[in-house]
Amino acid sequence: MAAVVLDAIAAAAIDLAREAAETDAPEGTVGAHLGVAADAEGVVSHQFECLSSAYPGWRWSVTLIRAMDAQELTIAEVLLMPGPESLIAPAWVPWADRVQPGDLGVGDVLPHRVADPALVPGYTNLDDLEGVSSQSPLQPSQWELGLGRARVLSADALLEAANRWAEGDRGSQSSMAISAPGACSSCGYLVTIGGPLGQAFGLCAQELSPADGQVVALDFGCGAHSEATAVEPEPEEIRVDLDLVDLRTYEPPIIEEPVVEALVNEALVNEELVNEELVNEVVDAEAEVIEAEAVTEDDSAKSESE
Repeated sequence: MAAVVLDAIAAAAIDLAREAAETDAPEGTVGAHLGVAADAEGVVSHQFECLSSAYPGWRWSVTLIRAMDAQELTIAEVLLMPGPESLIAPAWVPWADRVQPGDLGVGDVLPHRVADPALVPGYTNLDDLEGVSSQSPLQPSQWELGLGRARVLSADALLEAANRWAEGDRGSQSSMAISAPGACSSCGYLVTIGGPLGQAFGLCAQELSPADGQVVALDFGCGAHSEATAVEPEPEEIRVDLDLVDLRTYEPPIIEEPVVEALVNEALVNEELVNEELVNEVVDAEAEVIEAEAVTEDDSAKSESE
């Protein structure tokens, strides 16, 4: 494909393009001329800097058209276009691709997709199933492939769900499963399910388990296993090797009791102190008696001399 030739007359009409931009743009927002490009034969677009603080990096684009062999130019359109460094909105993503697990809340409705790759036709004639919708969902006889359902899971979607569950928090590689005393496949609280998923998954019915009412892998496990038992530590056994002891020359070591000895010594010291105090009291008493007798004798001698 041949390159488009830039029309010289249209490319030179910078003043005309500026006048058109200033007419449509807010006052004072048209800046310097940034360049011109050929869009088609006889069609060019002039780019002017946008001075608005609300659109940094954007450009005013003015498209001019010149008919073949004509001298007059026609102003086709004036647009505000993003530049290479403009701040623009991200690419639009359809709502069906934006919704993530956990986004659906109470009262929210997720419309079905007609071309859902995870579903395939159930090949069921709904007209022949009058009254099926009124049946209780707890009747297992109604849980047949495609019964009452226009579409069912495809084989790929079923495999994807199985892998997602096996690699999730209720799979064999979770921290709880690794530390569990047993697997769900040997637990009495496991409710088996039919269909192809029943070969690898079941439902937990242990009220005390964190997985109660959830789909669990058969090799998952938790501490609420029906056959779990408390593991008590075995008492440490103290053994003495008598072969290393010569009973004929063996002398038992003397067990020192420093605490008892200290208490005994303290009692003896206290006893000595007590005895010493008693002796001092007796001596003091005898001295007082002797002194009193001497005073009495002096008094008697004075009376006789008078």
